[in-house]
Amino acid sequence: MAIVPAENPYDLFSLWYEEAAGCDAIDDHTALTLATVTPEGLPDARQVLLKGHDDRGFVFYTNLTSPKARHLEAVPAAALCFYWMPLEKQVRIRGPVEPVTPEEADAYFASRPRQSQIGAWASKQSQLLESRYALEKRILKYGAKHALGRVPRPPFWSGFRVLAREIEFWLKMPYRLHDRVLYEKTPEGGWRHHRVYP
Repeated sequence: MAIVPAENPYDLFSLWYEEAAGCDAIDDHTALTLATVTPEGLPDARQVLLKGHDDRGFVFYTNLTSPKARHLEAVPAAALCFYWMPLEKQVRIRGPVEPVTPEEADAYFASRPRQSQIGAWASKQSQLLESRYALEKRILKYGAKHALGRVPRPPFWSGFRVLAREIEFWLKMPYRLHDRVLYEKTPEGGWRHHRVYP
């Protein structure tokens, strides 16, 4: 069955995303590949988790000292790729990136499990780690520091929103004759879509 385009690509994304959420064969439907560009122009990619999506864009969170955050500060644009193999569906997204508001970051951080909150304080993400014991010591340190009450969001931890300018939906078809529908943002703020060759 071919892709049935919606007027708004976010509506179609929500349908596919909910289908992936309900598929027992998919371990984590929020997992996606995030691609950024270094200040030197080299591509870099890694897996992150989607933590929000609406008509404004697609949100993920990270340590602001991480390579991905430094890349986005230098080149505020990114590409995302979801591949839900059991459903034979893929979604690719490209566009500029902006920080989420402090209020959004606070609200999401408050929703995380307490141990994940402590972990955010303890981890110097992507920096050299002298030993696993050093990390465990930092976890104990920040666990003791925030033993009582609410764990505040670290000032070096927040999120980004990818403001989609292109969204492509891909559906596997026999003989590699896949179905692809590409949405592009118009200058007026709407969307146009068309099919592209597999």
